[in-house]
Amino acid sequence: MLGTVRRWVAAAVMGTLLAGCGSTAGTAGEEGKAGPRTDVKVEPIRAARSVTDAKGVTVTTKAAPRRVVCLVALCDDMLAELGMEPAATNSRLLAHPAFLGKAKAARIPVVPGGFLAPEAEAILSHEPDLVIGLEDTHGKLAPALKGATVFWPVQPESWEDSVGYLRDLAALTGRTRQGEAAEKAFRTKLAKAESARSGKTALIIFGSDENFGVATPGNDVVAGLFPKIAHYPWKSRGVEGTYSMEEILAADVEVMFVETLSFGGPSDGKLSDKLAANPLWSRIPAVRNGDVHEVDSEVWAKGRGTRSLGIVLDEATAALA
Repeated sequence: MLGTVRRWVAAAVMGTLLAGCGSTAGTAGEEGKAGPRTDVKVEPIRAARSVTDAKGVTVTTKAAPRRVVCLVALCDDMLAELGMEPAATNSRLLAHPAFLGKAKAARIPVVPGGFLAPEAEAILSHEPDLVIGLEDTHGKLAPALKGATVFWPVQPESWEDSVGYLRDLAALTGRTRQGEAAEKAFRTKLAKAESARSGKTALIIFGSDENFGVATPGNDVVAGLFPKIAHYPWKSRGVEGTYSMEEILAADVEVMFVETLSFGGPSDGKLSDKLAANPLWSRIPAVRNGDVHEVDSEVWAKGRGTRSLGIVLDEATAALA
Protein backbone atom coordinates (compact mmCIF):
# COMPACT_ATOMS: atom_id res chain seq x y z
CA MET A 1 0.00 0.00 0.00
CA LEU A 2 2.83 2.37 0.79
CA GLY A 3 4.36 2.00 -2.64
CA THR A 4 0.92 2.44 -4.12
CA VAL A 5 0.50 5.69 -2.22
CA ARG A 6 3.85 6.86 -3.54
CA ARG A 7 2.91 6.27 -7.14
CA TRP A 8 -0.69 7.35 -6.93
CA VAL A 9 -0.01 10.64 -5.43
CA ALA A 10 2.83 11.65 -7.39
CA ALA A 11 3.44 10.23 -10.51
CA ALA A 12 5.80 10.93 -8.00
CA VAL A 13 8.12 8.35 -7.55
CA MET A 14 7.99 6.29 -10.57
CA GLY A 15 4.42 6.99 -11.20
CA THR A 16 2.46 3.78 -11.35
CA LEU A 17 -0.05 1.93 -9.24
CA LEU A 18 2.61 -0.56 -8.27
CA ALA A 19 5.26 -0.12 -5.67
CA GLY A 20 8.73 -0.72 -7.04
CA CYS A 21 9.56 0.52 -10.48
CA GLY A 22 10.85 -2.67 -11.88
CA SER A 23 14.48 -2.53 -12.81
CA THR A 24 17.10 -0.99 -10.60
CA ALA A 25 19.18 2.09 -11.14
CA GLY A 26 22.73 1.23 -10.24
CA THR A 27 24.30 -1.32 -7.94
CA ALA A 28 26.55 1.16 -6.19
CA GLY A 29 23.67 3.35 -5.11
CA GLU A 30 21.63 0.39 -3.93
CA GLU A 31 24.45 -0.74 -1.69
CA GLY A 32 24.60 2.69 -0.09
CA LYS A 33 27.91 3.54 -1.75
CA ALA A 34 28.73 6.75 -3.52
CA GLY A 35 29.67 5.14 -6.83
CA PRO A 36 31.91 6.80 -9.45
CA ARG A 37 32.44 10.55 -9.33
CA THR A 38 30.17 12.57 -11.59
CA ASP A 39 31.77 13.81 -14.80
CA VAL A 40 30.96 17.46 -15.45
CA LYS A 41 31.76 17.19 -19.14
CA VAL A 42 28.75 17.60 -21.42
CA GLU A 43 28.73 16.13 -24.89
CA PRO A 44 27.25 18.30 -27.66
CA ILE A 45 23.57 17.81 -28.43
CA ARG A 46 22.57 17.79 -32.08
CA ALA A 47 19.08 18.62 -33.30
CA ALA A 48 17.25 15.60 -34.67
CA ARG A 49 13.84 14.58 -35.94
CA SER A 50 14.17 11.14 -34.39
CA VAL A 51 15.77 9.99 -31.13
CA THR A 52 16.02 6.65 -29.36
CA ASP A 53 16.05 7.02 -25.59
CA ALA A 54 17.94 4.97 -23.01
CA LYS A 55 14.98 2.59 -22.66
CA GLY A 56 15.01 1.83 -26.38
CA VAL A 57 11.94 3.93 -27.23
CA THR A 58 12.22 5.72 -30.57
CA VAL A 59 10.43 9.07 -30.90
CA THR A 60 10.03 10.75 -34.28
CA THR A 61 8.40 14.11 -35.01
CA LYS A 62 7.82 15.78 -38.36
CA ALA A 63 9.01 19.14 -37.04
CA ALA A 64 10.42 20.52 -33.83
CA PRO A 65 7.66 20.09 -31.19
CA ARG A 66 6.22 23.38 -29.98
CA ARG A 67 2.98 22.25 -28.34
CA VAL A 68 3.81 19.63 -25.71
CA VAL A 69 1.26 18.16 -23.30
CA CYS A 70 2.77 16.92 -20.03
CA LEU A 71 1.20 13.99 -18.17
CA VAL A 72 4.17 13.66 -15.82
CA ALA A 73 6.14 16.31 -13.93
CA LEU A 74 9.42 15.26 -15.53
CA CYS A 75 8.03 16.71 -18.76
CA ASP A 76 7.28 20.07 -17.11
CA ASP A 77 10.77 20.09 -15.63
CA MET A 78 12.44 19.42 -18.98
CA LEU A 79 10.41 22.08 -20.77
CA ALA A 80 11.32 24.61 -18.09
CA GLU A 81 15.00 23.78 -18.55
CA LEU A 82 14.61 24.32 -22.30
CA GLY A 83 12.80 27.65 -21.89
CA MET A 84 9.41 26.26 -22.90
CA GLU A 85 5.97 25.90 -21.31
CA PRO A 86 3.56 22.99 -21.79
CA ALA A 87 0.39 23.40 -23.83
CA ALA A 88 -1.32 21.62 -20.93
CA THR A 89 -0.25 19.68 -17.85
CA ASN A 90 -1.59 17.65 -14.93
CA SER A 91 1.28 18.53 -12.58
CA ARG A 92 1.54 21.26 -9.92
CA LEU A 93 5.32 21.43 -10.24
CA LEU A 94 5.31 24.65 -12.28
CA ALA A 95 3.75 26.57 -9.36
CA HIS A 96 7.06 26.24 -7.47
CA PRO A 97 8.91 29.59 -7.42
CA ALA A 98 11.95 28.03 -9.10
CA PHE A 99 9.73 27.26 -12.10
CA LEU A 100 6.89 29.60 -13.15
CA GLY A 101 5.44 30.50 -9.77
CA LYS A 102 1.78 30.24 -8.79
CA ALA A 103 0.42 33.11 -10.87
CA LYS A 104 2.01 32.11 -14.19
CA ALA A 105 1.46 28.38 -13.59
CA ALA A 106 -2.26 29.03 -13.08
CA ARG A 107 -2.47 30.11 -16.71
CA ILE A 108 -1.38 26.69 -17.99
CA PRO A 109 -4.42 24.54 -18.90
CA VAL A 110 -4.93 21.45 -16.72
CA VAL A 111 -5.64 18.06 -18.28
CA PRO A 112 -8.80 16.65 -16.66
CA GLY A 113 -8.76 13.16 -15.21
CA GLY A 114 -5.74 13.63 -13.00
CA PHE A 115 -2.49 11.74 -13.15
CA LEU A 116 -4.01 8.29 -13.22
CA ALA A 117 -6.69 8.79 -15.86
CA PRO A 118 -6.02 11.83 -18.10
CA GLU A 119 -8.70 12.18 -20.77
CA ALA A 120 -7.49 11.47 -24.28
CA GLU A 121 -10.00 13.83 -25.91
CA ALA A 122 -8.93 16.64 -23.60
CA ILE A 123 -5.28 16.00 -24.42
CA LEU A 124 -5.95 16.16 -28.15
CA SER A 125 -8.01 19.33 -27.78
CA HIS A 126 -4.74 21.16 -27.16
CA GLU A 127 -3.45 20.05 -30.58
CA PRO A 128 -0.14 18.75 -29.22
CA ASP A 129 2.87 17.96 -31.36
CA LEU A 130 4.09 15.70 -28.57
CA VAL A 131 2.61 14.10 -25.44
CA ILE A 132 4.94 12.88 -22.68
CA GLY A 133 3.73 10.48 -20.00
CA LEU A 134 4.85 7.63 -17.74
CA GLU A 135 5.13 4.35 -19.62
CA ASP A 136 3.61 2.16 -16.93
CA THR A 137 0.79 4.60 -16.14
CA HIS A 138 -0.05 6.32 -19.42
CA GLY A 139 1.03 3.71 -21.93
CA LYS A 140 -2.60 2.65 -22.20
CA LEU A 141 -3.35 6.01 -23.86
CA ALA A 142 -1.13 5.25 -26.83
CA PRO A 143 -3.88 3.69 -29.03
CA ALA A 144 -6.20 6.67 -28.45
CA LEU A 145 -3.47 9.16 -29.41
CA LYS A 146 -2.03 7.22 -32.35
CA GLY A 147 -2.30 9.05 -35.64
CA ALA A 148 -3.25 12.34 -33.97
CA THR A 149 -0.02 13.13 -32.16
CA VAL A 150 3.25 11.58 -31.01
CA PHE A 151 3.25 9.88 -27.60
CA TRP A 152 6.54 9.46 -25.73
CA PRO A 153 6.42 7.03 -22.77
CA VAL A 154 9.21 7.75 -20.28
CA GLN A 155 10.29 5.80 -17.21
CA PRO A 156 13.13 7.48 -15.27
CA GLU A 157 14.86 5.35 -12.65
CA SER A 158 18.03 7.36 -12.07
CA TRP A 159 19.41 10.86 -12.52
CA GLU A 160 21.27 9.60 -15.57
CA ASP A 161 17.91 8.65 -17.12
CA SER A 162 16.60 12.14 -16.39
CA VAL A 163 19.61 13.72 -18.08
CA GLY A 164 19.19 11.41 -21.06
CA TYR A 165 15.55 12.36 -21.49
CA LEU A 166 16.47 16.05 -21.30
CA ARG A 167 19.09 15.63 -24.01
CA ASP A 168 16.63 13.78 -26.24
CA LEU A 169 13.94 16.44 -25.84
CA ALA A 170 16.52 19.17 -26.50
CA ALA A 171 17.43 17.39 -29.74
CA LEU A 172 13.80 17.05 -30.82
CA THR A 173 12.92 20.68 -30.04
CA GLY A 174 16.16 22.05 -31.45
CA ARG A 175 16.93 23.71 -28.11
CA THR A 176 20.33 22.13 -27.94
CA ARG A 177 22.13 25.06 -26.32
CA GLN A 178 19.59 25.22 -23.50
CA GLY A 179 19.80 21.47 -23.00
CA GLU A 180 23.58 21.51 -22.76
CA ALA A 181 23.50 24.41 -20.30
CA ALA A 182 20.94 22.68 -18.06
CA GLU A 183 22.89 19.43 -18.05
CA LYS A 184 26.15 21.27 -17.30
CA ALA A 185 24.58 23.17 -14.40
CA PHE A 186 23.20 19.98 -12.86
CA ARG A 187 26.38 17.95 -13.30
CA THR A 188 28.43 20.76 -11.79
CA LYS A 189 26.11 21.01 -8.79
CA LEU A 190 26.16 17.25 -8.21
CA ALA A 191 29.94 17.09 -8.49
CA LYS A 192 30.26 19.92 -5.96
CA ALA A 193 27.92 18.14 -3.55
CA GLU A 194 29.94 14.94 -3.95
CA SER A 195 33.17 16.73 -3.12
CA ALA A 196 31.66 17.83 0.20
CA ARG A 197 29.91 14.52 0.95
CA SER A 198 28.50 14.43 4.46
CA GLY A 199 29.25 11.56 6.83
CA LYS A 200 25.82 11.91 8.42
CA THR A 201 23.22 9.17 8.07
CA ALA A 202 20.27 10.45 6.06
CA LEU A 203 16.79 9.14 5.33
CA ILE A 204 13.93 10.11 3.01
CA ILE A 205 10.48 8.91 4.05
CA PHE A 206 7.13 9.47 2.34
CA GLY A 207 3.48 8.93 3.13
CA SER A 208 0.07 10.47 3.51
CA ASP A 209 -0.79 9.47 7.08
CA GLU A 210 0.88 7.64 9.94
CA ASN A 211 1.92 4.94 7.46
CA PHE A 212 5.19 5.65 5.72
CA GLY A 213 7.67 4.25 3.24
CA VAL A 214 11.41 4.64 2.75
CA ALA A 215 12.70 6.02 -0.56
CA THR A 216 15.47 3.80 -1.90
CA PRO A 217 17.92 3.96 -4.81
CA GLY A 218 16.61 2.01 -7.77
CA ASN A 219 13.02 2.86 -6.88
CA ASP A 220 13.39 6.62 -6.48
CA VAL A 221 15.42 9.06 -8.56
CA VAL A 222 16.11 11.42 -5.64
CA ALA A 223 17.12 8.59 -3.32
CA GLY A 224 19.59 7.50 -5.99
CA LEU A 225 21.47 10.77 -5.48
CA PHE A 226 21.83 10.41 -1.73
CA PRO A 227 24.66 7.85 -1.50
CA LYS A 228 26.75 10.46 -3.33
CA ILE A 229 26.11 13.17 -0.73
CA ALA A 230 25.59 11.32 2.57
CA HIS A 231 25.57 7.95 4.29
CA TYR A 232 22.41 6.37 2.91
CA PRO A 233 22.19 2.69 3.91
CA TRP A 234 18.65 2.03 2.67
CA LYS A 235 18.14 -0.67 0.02
CA SER A 236 15.07 -1.58 -2.00
CA ARG A 237 13.07 -4.46 -0.56
CA GLY A 238 10.96 -4.99 -3.65
CA VAL A 239 7.29 -4.44 -4.24
CA GLU A 240 6.01 -5.27 -0.79
CA GLY A 241 9.03 -4.53 1.38
CA THR A 242 9.48 -1.54 3.65
CA TYR A 243 11.27 -0.52 6.84
CA SER A 244 9.90 -0.45 10.35
CA MET A 245 10.24 2.40 12.82
CA GLU A 246 12.41 0.07 14.91
CA GLU A 247 14.87 -0.33 12.03
CA ILE A 248 15.00 3.41 11.46
CA LEU A 249 15.69 3.97 15.16
CA ALA A 250 18.48 1.38 15.08
CA ALA A 251 20.13 3.13 12.12
CA ASP A 252 20.75 6.32 14.14
CA VAL A 253 19.37 8.60 11.43
CA GLU A 254 20.85 12.07 11.88
CA VAL A 255 19.03 14.00 9.14
CA MET A 256 15.58 13.11 7.85
CA PHE A 257 13.64 14.42 4.86
CA VAL A 258 9.87 13.93 4.89
CA GLU A 259 7.60 14.01 1.85
CA THR A 260 3.95 14.43 2.79
CA LEU A 261 1.90 13.13 -0.11
CA SER A 262 -1.69 14.02 -0.94
CA PHE A 263 -4.31 12.70 -3.35
CA GLY A 264 -4.94 15.69 -5.58
CA GLY A 265 -6.01 18.27 -3.01
CA PRO A 266 -4.19 19.91 -0.12
CA SER A 267 -2.67 17.64 2.50
CA ASP A 268 -4.52 17.28 5.80
CA GLY A 269 -1.35 17.69 7.83
CA LYS A 270 2.35 16.95 7.86
CA LEU A 271 3.47 13.33 7.90
CA SER A 272 6.10 14.17 10.53
CA ASP A 273 3.40 15.48 12.87
CA LYS A 274 1.37 12.30 12.45
CA LEU A 275 4.39 10.08 13.06
CA ALA A 276 5.01 11.91 16.33
CA ALA A 277 2.28 9.73 17.84
CA ASN A 278 4.63 6.76 17.60
CA PRO A 279 6.64 6.55 20.86
CA LEU A 280 9.77 5.51 18.93
CA TRP A 281 9.70 8.65 16.78
CA SER A 282 11.02 10.99 19.46
CA ARG A 283 14.00 8.69 20.08
CA ILE A 284 15.40 9.01 16.55
CA PRO A 285 18.47 11.31 16.66
CA ALA A 286 17.19 13.49 13.80
CA VAL A 287 13.96 14.09 15.70
CA ARG A 288 15.70 14.74 19.02
CA ASN A 289 18.05 17.23 17.39
CA GLY A 290 15.48 19.07 15.27
CA ASP A 291 16.89 17.78 11.98
CA VAL A 292 13.62 16.61 10.42
CA HIS A 293 12.88 18.54 7.23
CA GLU A 294 9.46 18.55 5.58
CA VAL A 295 10.15 19.02 1.87
CA ASP A 296 8.05 19.91 -1.17
CA SER A 297 6.82 16.61 -2.58
CA GLU A 298 6.08 18.22 -5.96
CA VAL A 299 9.83 18.73 -6.36
CA TRP A 300 11.28 15.88 -4.31
CA ALA A 301 8.88 13.10 -5.24
CA LYS A 302 7.48 14.09 -8.60
CA GLY A 303 9.87 16.41 -10.45
CA ARG A 304 12.72 14.04 -11.28
CA GLY A 305 14.21 16.38 -13.88
CA THR A 306 17.48 18.28 -13.65
CA ARG A 307 15.93 21.46 -12.25
CA SER A 308 14.04 19.58 -9.53
CA LEU A 309 17.08 17.48 -8.69
CA GLY A 310 19.18 20.64 -8.45
CA ILE A 311 16.72 22.06 -5.91
CA VAL A 312 16.92 18.80 -3.97
CA LEU A 313 20.70 19.02 -3.89
CA ASP A 314 20.60 22.61 -2.64
CA GLU A 315 18.18 21.77 0.15
CA ALA A 316 19.74 18.46 1.09
CA THR A 317 23.34 19.68 1.24
CA ALA A 318 22.30 22.66 3.36
CA ALA A 319 20.58 20.35 5.83
CA LEU A 320 23.46 17.87 5.86
CA ALA A 321 26.17 20.47 6.43
